[in-house]
Amino acid sequence: MPTRRAVTGRSREPRARFAEELRLLRTARGVSLRHLGERLGWDWSLFGKLEKGETVGGPEVVQALDQYYDTPGLLLAMWELAINDHSQFKERYQRYMALEAEATSLWHFAVSVLPGLLQTPGYAREILAAGGIRGQALDQQVEARMGRRELLAGDDSPPFRTIVSEAVLRTQLRDVVAWRQQLEYLCELSDRENVMLHVLPFTAGPYGLDSTALMFLRLPDGRTVAYTENAYRGDLIEANEPVDRLQRAYDAVRDLALSPAESRKFVLSLLEEVRCDPST
Repeated sequence: MPTRRAVTGRSREPRARFAEELRLLRTARGVSLRHLGERLGWDWSLFGKLEKGETVGGPEVVQALDQYYDTPGLLLAMWELAINDHSQFKERYQRYMALEAEATSLWHFAVSVLPGLLQTPGYAREILAAGGIRGQALDQQVEARMGRRELLAGDDSPPFRTIVSEAVLRTQLRDVVAWRQQLEYLCELSDRENVMLHVLPFTAGPYGLDSTALMFLRLPDGRTVAYTENAYRGDLIEANEPVDRLQRAYDAVRDLALSPAESRKFVLSLLEEVRCDPST
């Protein structure tokens, strides 16, 4: 099976880094721009502009490149950074995205919203819009986020465990249809062998990660790194001691959470509540 490829970034600016990665992938494959255009069905000059950083293109062409180069979701993630180079997408997040692409397993804790890897289009759209994103930028980011879900699809997908606070599942979308679809998607994901969903119920009481969204990445060299995030910033943590402390806190939260089977029943009960709501 192909190895998922980490970002080989030398450039620090997301747009330049995206262009550089496209050049490196094509030259490593040993194909010309014309050949690339013929294979993928776009004018070859578009790929030349992408590699020069003159344009970042649209999600369709980037998804096609991800498939051609066998880099599921990686180029789309880099494209998302390139089109939306805001303060939250600084070097630490760029490095995190590179590490996520090569991770052999992932563990996550959701304190306020579902992780992007588990979001449906309707959920992603409402969450991103609540953050002030509008118009074409919103459409692009939703599509890019959906492309990232490919990380959990396929035979070589890494194991993914997420603990979701009950507060996340009690914060219903305004669009009831979209909310039903999101709950249905969670049920569907809970049937996958590589996805383990835990719900942390309100009855668990106080816990050590009550203000921190958290992701652990297990890397091919055996190291584990952590990424913590709140509404204003994210931090990539690679030093062993703080990662160990966070892992102990995570393990304590997992001990308080429902089992995957109980969690699936919990989500199904929420779905039934939404279906039976006379106001919908």
